[in-house]
Amino acid sequence: MLVTSSKFIDLMTEKGFGPHIGVPCSFLKPLINYIIDRKDVEYIVANNEGEAVAIASGAYLAGKRPVVMLQNSGLGNIINPLTSLNYVFKIPLLLIVTWRGESGLKDEPQHELMGQITFDLLKVVRVKCDEFPGSDDEIEEKITDAINYMSQTSLPYAFIMHKDTVGRYELQTHRDVPFVRGKILDGEDFESPMLERREAIAIVADPSLRSKASLVQEKGLIISTTGKISRELFYHEDKANQFYVVGSMGCASSIALGVALYQPEKKVIVLDGDGSALMRMEAMVSIGHYHPSNLLHVILDNESHESTGGQATLSPTVQFTEIAAACGYQSSVKVFSAEKLADTIQRCLVEKGPHLIHVKVKRGSDASLGRPTVTPVQVKERFMKLIDLPLRQAQGKLSSEVKGSFC
Repeated sequence: MLVTSSKFIDLMTEKGFGPHIGVPCSFLKPLINYIIDRKDVEYIVANNEGEAVAIASGAYLAGKRPVVMLQNSGLGNIINPLTSLNYVFKIPLLLIVTWRGESGLKDEPQHELMGQITFDLLKVVRVKCDEFPGSDDEIEEKITDAINYMSQTSLPYAFIMHKDTVGRYELQTHRDVPFVRGKILDGEDFESPMLERREAIAIVADPSLRSKASLVQEKGLIISTTGKISRELFYHEDKANQFYVVGSMGCASSIALGVALYQPEKKVIVLDGDGSALMRMEAMVSIGHYHPSNLLHVILDNESHESTGGQATLSPTVQFTEIAAACGYQSSVKVFSAEKLADTIQRCLVEKGPHLIHVKVKRGSDASLGRPTVTPVQVKERFMKLIDLPLRQAQGKLSSEVKGSFC
């Protein structure tokens, strides 16, 4: 017997799962096609599997119960966020992973090794897994097991899908999405940066510095990238509306996208660095495509990986504003001065986005700069509490301990 797409998705929807985010695989074809055709179920196309996990993690923070769908060859792309984002912050996601290269299955040579190590790899990164349901009769019990495990541990759980598990379903829906190039606004162009990074962070984060303060103070959420940006934001002033992304470099903007899509009444600001923005530029493509009107993307560019010793990035030869416009951001601008940054922040907080502000900043930081003293789990819990998500709290006590066995 084969699993029926409609039965599986009906039960998943009944249990509160969604959105479904991922990268297609031929094994997943009938399931993804059916989801795309369902008007009451959302499928988000990710550019790679690591981005899918980051967007899904943001959606979880915003109160959803997301599902990430991928081929097992994409496990290599999600090791970093699984280990340094989901494990650290205890963000549970349901993964549906296809088993290419399964023993005894004739497949392409690139799947041979990953097929052999799929279960072992998930075990190593603390992801408990089970085989995807083999028939409609197994679906509810398996989904319930996954929910119970994630509720007890707040860790991801994976279904491993064999070939030809789901009955055929041909895609009926074909959507044309028109491209609209964003506007590059008049900015500033000086020979050298004028602001220290901590000064730029203060302008973005400190309500007392601008007239539109209440928009950030009352409705705003700030997600900051790993390294000294998060450290300086924390020591400027630690607040519950700030999510410090320790680890998972490059994922902050994708996390922010997930939050922005499912908290549309909140203003979502992501503080990015030039190194992290360059590491995962696919995020700009997705932000432009999904076009959340409440998202403000701020790139603080000092042309270096300062947290690791000041090694140069490739940002001097990159025009972030041009890229943002080409990806479909509503507007983008390059600024150098405190006055221009403050004015631009005010405009972006009241005009529909997404917007990008490229801020050139000086290198260097306080030699005594410490690290956040709140734990990642505390950061997550208070962030979600601020958003007021009783549903998420009701799904199980969060725990920093790993319970149960793995694959």
